[in-house]
Amino acid sequence: MSNLFDLLVAGLATGAIYALVAVGFTLLWQTSQTINFAQGEFVMLPAFLMLAAMHVGAPFWLAIILGILLSMILLGLAFKMLLVDPMMRHGVLPLAIATMALAIGIKEAVKQFFSAEASPFPSIVPTGDITVLGHVVSLQSIGVLVVAILAVFGLTTLLNRTSLGHQMQAAAQNPMVARIIGVPVERMILLTFLINAFLVALASLLITPIYLAKFSSGEVLGQAAFIAAIVGGFNQVRGAIAGGLLIGVLDNLAAAYVSTQYRAAVPMIFLIAVILFRPQGLLGRAEERTV
Repeated sequence: MSNLFDLLVAGLATGAIYALVAVGFTLLWQTSQTINFAQGEFVMLPAFLMLAAMHVGAPFWLAIILGILLSMILLGLAFKMLLVDPMMRHGVLPLAIATMALAIGIKEAVKQFFSAEASPFPSIVPTGDITVLGHVVSLQSIGVLVVAILAVFGLTTLLNRTSLGHQMQAAAQNPMVARIIGVPVERMILLTFLINAFLVALASLLITPIYLAKFSSGEVLGQAAFIAAIVGGFNQVRGAIAGGLLIGVLDNLAAAYVSTQYRAAVPMIFLIAVILFRPQGLLGRAEERTV
């Protein structure tokens, strides 16, 4: 039982990070019908930006700030202005292919200019173990889970409780009507891209101390988050959150009770089952348009 409790806590912590990335998938799709297949590399890159800042002498706290700001500029503003806007005129499929090419480019650039070897990364949460309900669990897992929950809570509060969030939802649901009633749709879409950039930078900050900074880590992260977004519901933020937590727990339990070699197969099988029996996702709503 103790081992199962540890696995559940660690799975929820990993799943919370998947949820952050999956929410980014969902937000971009809702507002601009953008499917970003470079999302995993977007999670990988901020950690290397922070490491680069530390290598030139910046303290860790300053490297975090610089890494987040650079991520919002490069992965938010520049991504939208230089790739999404020009490619969107050609349709969703060319844009999806362009993001795949971007993923390869980011990965190879990091491998070339930073390192092909895994690098350690400092943690923003304490390490060690604590006792919870009579079970010894990782303090780092608890810290990651708490930070991710606070970030998701802040985002949902922004979307549901503020005028800005209501404008973002209006721009996502019906851009034409939103423009008529005075909502600055283009500004709301840009804000969504910036929020996604912040979320991936935060996810990078949380997961890199656990799995190290590796140029290839984006593949696994992007795949897991994409599965989570589809399983939970690609058009619902709450679905992305639930899907991320579920995939994180399934992944950890599969590694412990099935096989570490085939751990990735269990979420994939679950994904196929969801697509077959509930294509809109567990918490998603049916739409006429397809992903």
